[in-house]
Amino acid sequence: MAPSTQHTHTRVRPNAGRIRRAAVAAVAVATTAGLLTACSYGAKSTDKASAAPAASGAKLSADTVKIGYFANLTHGTALVGLKQGILQQELGGTQIKTQVFNAGPAEIEALNAGSIDIGWIGPSPAINGFTKSDGKSLKIIAGSASGGVKLVVNPDKIKTLDDLKGKKLATPQLGNTQDVALLNYLAEKGYKVDANSGDGDVKVLRTDNKVTPDAYKSGSIDGAWVPEPTASKLVTLGAKVLLNEKDVWPDKKFVITNLIVSQKFLKEHPDVVEAVLRGSVKTNAWIKANSDQAKAVANEQIKADAGNSLDAAVLDPAWQDIDFLDDPLANTLQAEADHAVTAGLLKKPNLAGIYDLTLLNKVLKDAGRPAVADAGLGAK
Repeated sequence: MAPSTQHTHTRVRPNAGRIRRAAVAAVAVATTAGLLTACSYGAKSTDKASAAPAASGAKLSADTVKIGYFANLTHGTALVGLKQGILQQELGGTQIKTQVFNAGPAEIEALNAGSIDIGWIGPSPAINGFTKSDGKSLKIIAGSASGGVKLVVNPDKIKTLDDLKGKKLATPQLGNTQDVALLNYLAEKGYKVDANSGDGDVKVLRTDNKVTPDAYKSGSIDGAWVPEPTASKLVTLGAKVLLNEKDVWPDKKFVITNLIVSQKFLKEHPDVVEAVLRGSVKTNAWIKANSDQAKAVANEQIKADAGNSLDAAVLDPAWQDIDFLDDPLANTLQAEADHAVTAGLLKKPNLAGIYDLTLLNKVLKDAGRPAVADAGLGAK
């Protein structure tokens, strides 16, 4: 087991008014600028900084590497890798500084501004950040997690998938990964829904994950297509899992979290990026070999970052449903983008060059493991 370590830590404070304005703007811009947004859940809205000890070992080409992530179980690679010191061990004398985000757009903004260099993030904001910058801002350099998304419903109102007409279903945010997934699923089932307003045969309500449990308790929603741990939280309130999103994907796998890097940092400090990738790969291997301990470690880091740990009734089923992996599942990223286009939330994006898996495949080769594919969307 790698030794536990601390790291310089900043939590991003969300601005409610700004988030509301961003959501409104998304409606107007989505179909013209290809805007996709990310869900916001799991982190406490306070700022905190903590002193970090001096990193030990040989320093790489950068004094520090600034890493962003969410205090969510789907970002378990970051949570465990930081808490266990696995990432720092690979970086030697290069210092880690972290920022914890509530939403993907804020993390992309930080990456573009140079406030972070590398980040764990969902597929939709990665697509958005890449396309809005004409392919110049970021690269996806590894996968991190698959799964962890469910359709949970009030069993008194919805008993089967044929009972969705006329019901109100929540998603985390307009155009986010789960919103696109629900819209695509409803369209495949023959339901007509206006993507921007959410009106139609099924009412789609964009509701922050922190608010969704209260909305469910009040009866203002009949169910939700949401990521963990929100899905398991709703189950503790009496909801039932009607559909696991894994079941609508080939091989039951789809990307929920990627690892991205700014192209500038990748060009200037490839040795640092490679070290983070080694740490990520080793962390995922440790998680698989020590699942119960890794779950507890992730929960400890969530408490440190968000101020609250998860109850066992939420933590256990949520953790069990997430697969931690190094493969970015590139074919599913393209499919998710295609689903957003079909829903009318995104113009057909050019994702050529969004991946650079060169360093990941080097790390995997050094570990005696096979290379992973970029689905033809690799570095030009």
